[in-house]
Amino acid sequence: MATSLLTRRSFVKLAAVVGAAAGLATAPHQALAETGDGGASASSDVKVVRTCCRACGKNECGVLVTVRDGRAIKVEGDAETAFHSMGNCCTKSQSSIQAAYHPDRLYHPLKRTNPKGETDPGWVRISWDEAYATIAEKFQELIDKYGGESMFFMGGTSRIWTQHAYAGWLQLVGSPNAVTAWQICKGPRHMATQMQSEFAYSWMATTDRPRVFVQWGTATEISNYDESCRTTVDLANTADEYISIDPRRTGLNHEADTWAHLRPGTDGALALSWANVIIENNLFKDLFVKRWTNAPFLVVDGMEPSGGPLVNTIAWSELKPMRTRLLKEGDLKESGSVARYMVWDELAGTDDAHPLHDNDPSGHLTYFDAETGLWEGEPDEVWNEFYDNPQPNLPKGTVPGRIAKESPFNPEIDPALRGTFDVELADGATYKARPVWDHFAEYTQNFTPEKAAEITGVAAEDIERMAKTWATPLDPSTGYGNGGLQYGLAPEHACNAIQNNRIFDTLVGITGNWDTPAGNRGPTCGTFSGAEDAQPTIVTGHFEGVDFTTFHDKILGHEKIPTLSWWQQWADANAVQDAILTGDPYPVRGGLCEASGFMNQGNSTKYWEALNALDFFVVQDLWKTPAAGAADILLPVYHWLEVDCPRISQGSTGAQGANCRAIEPPGDCKFDVDIVTDVYKAMGVPYADDPVSFGLPEGCTYPTSEQLFDKVVAPMGMTWAEYKEAFQEHGWWDCREIAPETWGTYRRYETGMCSKPGLVTPAGNPMKGMSTPTRKMEIWSTALETYESEGKFNLPSWEPAAHNELGDPSVKDEWPFLMTTGRRIPVYFHSEHRQLPWCRELWPAPRMEINPDDAQKLGIEQGDWVWIESPNGKVRQTADLYYGIEPGVVNAEHQWWFPELNQAGGGFDLCTINCLVDGDEQDPLCGASYLRAYNVKVYKATPENSPFGNPVPCGVDGTEIIFDSSDDRLKAWLPNYEIRKEA
Repeated sequence: MATSLLTRRSFVKLAAVVGAAAGLATAPHQALAETGDGGASASSDVKVVRTCCRACGKNECGVLVTVRDGRAIKVEGDAETAFHSMGNCCTKSQSSIQAAYHPDRLYHPLKRTNPKGETDPGWVRISWDEAYATIAEKFQELIDKYGGESMFFMGGTSRIWTQHAYAGWLQLVGSPNAVTAWQICKGPRHMATQMQSEFAYSWMATTDRPRVFVQWGTATEISNYDESCRTTVDLANTADEYISIDPRRTGLNHEADTWAHLRPGTDGALALSWANVIIENNLFKDLFVKRWTNAPFLVVDGMEPSGGPLVNTIAWSELKPMRTRLLKEGDLKESGSVARYMVWDELAGTDDAHPLHDNDPSGHLTYFDAETGLWEGEPDEVWNEFYDNPQPNLPKGTVPGRIAKESPFNPEIDPALRGTFDVELADGATYKARPVWDHFAEYTQNFTPEKAAEITGVAAEDIERMAKTWATPLDPSTGYGNGGLQYGLAPEHACNAIQNNRIFDTLVGITGNWDTPAGNRGPTCGTFSGAEDAQPTIVTGHFEGVDFTTFHDKILGHEKIPTLSWWQQWADANAVQDAILTGDPYPVRGGLCEASGFMNQGNSTKYWEALNALDFFVVQDLWKTPAAGAADILLPVYHWLEVDCPRISQGSTGAQGANCRAIEPPGDCKFDVDIVTDVYKAMGVPYADDPVSFGLPEGCTYPTSEQLFDKVVAPMGMTWAEYKEAFQEHGWWDCREIAPETWGTYRRYETGMCSKPGLVTPAGNPMKGMSTPTRKMEIWSTALETYESEGKFNLPSWEPAAHNELGDPSVKDEWPFLMTTGRRIPVYFHSEHRQLPWCRELWPAPRMEINPDDAQKLGIEQGDWVWIESPNGKVRQTADLYYGIEPGVVNAEHQWWFPELNQAGGGFDLCTINCLVDGDEQDPLCGASYLRAYNVKVYKATPENSPFGNPVPCGVDGTEIIFDSSDDRLKAWLPNYEIRKEA
């Protein structure tokens, strides 16, 4: 596979195109991309380091870094071994050199000397000893005065590397309050799939090359998960059919066979319409629906809910007992099992010995036993029938893996999917029972293509054609479908996050695309184990004295969002802000932010106010970010070019590799893995209570990062040092080859490899199925039925969000534009890279896309600054006139701030679109913020309606932001190698 390196000259050319399109570039100038490589002298001391890029968050592109005399001078794609990224190396990756050598990086720990709220925090340099002593002292003060729950821990997208905010810091102080980007970024689908089928079985195996490529509300051709960039482009061009579902015309979906430009926020309605078409046309896989979902389980209207224990493989503390109206043997007779779920067997019953068989010629009741994982009469045996993967689109040289054959039913069982049946319960009362599938099919009648067309704006005939194209196997002989669904964050941001993801999971399952080639099959599982699969250092080995049993009733937000008590993986960000500002339900007075920010969820203005109200706040990052403006202590950390760490690619990539240090860290910077261990030590808390059981050497209470990584790579039969050396020689490992029993096997639910480890049948065989209480894909959710008393979320469902015309028809009178936001920008990743000269030169200021017909009515021209306003606030962005977005819809950019403004907060309030968010309006099941699909007004910014008489956003002292590529201030951000050397 060839690699195409984007040169500095290419940056210049692209800058001209982008600048002209945006109407922002105002004068000819020498592009910063034309500057040299920092004056590195010619030398024979040149090496090339194979590593893993972290410039955009989650894609783990394989790259090669050329280092001359200890200085990184080039980053390029690893075209030889990185099969998942195909040699990709994007603008963000190449600009990483500018980040590593940036003059404004944090090089030393700093402490605040001015009060919170002042423009200048008054940073002064301190030693690590002072920083650790201060953190330990302040943390302990808060624990002693308010309890560990008075602290919360913020985590982002593992920008530096680790994500201890998700667990490790919580264990240190005994707090349930993790406030993470996970709540609005992939977390809802992880929660939804954990609830319905299997944790994180939401990623599509893109490298398997689906025959029909469905790209739903995402732009992986630009960045982020799912083998993005070049891999996505290649897939779009090789698939038999490419379907794009997106409110706006993107660069890639110009190539789509079908582009469904749906109304923002209506993804769930469109997906349910697909389900309706699939059901009505019998395009579902009957065997999977009957054998591996709870579709045939009977729902008894009017029955008192009952049941056994709920299951959640990653909860900290005990869950509520199940309360479900699914019919169980225990509901039919006093001595019956609550784990035996009843179905109506349509084959005639003749077994007089069975108390539930009544010789009814129309059928009888039988059961699936969730304790054994077996249907009535099914033998307990290991399934070991497999065949090779015949997927025709696999790239040359790809390891195909093996597919478990579909196991059949006992020939005497054929569960009914439709119908109404009389059942007599143990109390003698008779009730009507219907299969879950009957309920679901009936619900989808609300979303026929004709009805969905009115909601989504997509023509009924297009809906029907897309659903049939995707669900009808191009090659039925393979036994599986055309490929899964590659869906992005957009469906998670309009108050229907969990339910939308449940709909997607259901669609994938019933069409034969769940854990099949090119289907949705969960996060990569290689030779690493446990929590190390995705993030090698999330958790610590400290558990003694941590009262996890209280987490479910102390986690902030669970009163409003009861299912947070079931999930227990994040506290609601909005509820944490309320607790800081009001002390209700208990005071929150301290926090730590690990490479994250406050502009990603909820209302940014409120979030900023809350951070400044804390008694003590620590930020560890590369920069003085907006969040850093509210900190008391700043800690400098490594850039990805300076990091050593094992890595498995996220998503369903199947690539195992590493991040290997290319250059030495500058100044006093530390690896955040070691920072966490050091704070544990400063507080006198063991990082590992029992090092040996945690996989560490005896007596290793405070491990180094190298000792932790020895533990992670031990299944490879290597030390970390040996693993790094092997990776330099071998390159990326294909997990289908090195882990054939797990990642190399498809339909793992047939083999017992899919479910919670350690679950076995009475005969000692691995238990088949999924990690749910019923061991099935739960189209009827027992967790939601238990935790949501109203019962309206039992089935996958959709409701319109509150602040748009579908939810409130009157809203358009004052707020005429439906807004979407959050699209990927080629040179940025969320709030990152605004201070990198190459990136900022190409995209100097935020843009709001608006249809030219709408712009003309408002007197807005290309490049004008415009106000975007909601009832919660207003910000400015430049107008980008674009026919690729429908009239009445605008698309704003997210998480903008301005490092050129020397003030706390970095001017986030000038342009950050989340200042317009209603923080109290959220997804009712996970708390994901209402970030898209709400109505706003738009009008031209003028000297008369702008601060300082200037339509251009300005800092508190009137300093204009950088808004065109000719601004000389960009030159101040060029790499300064001497500062780094002397720091």
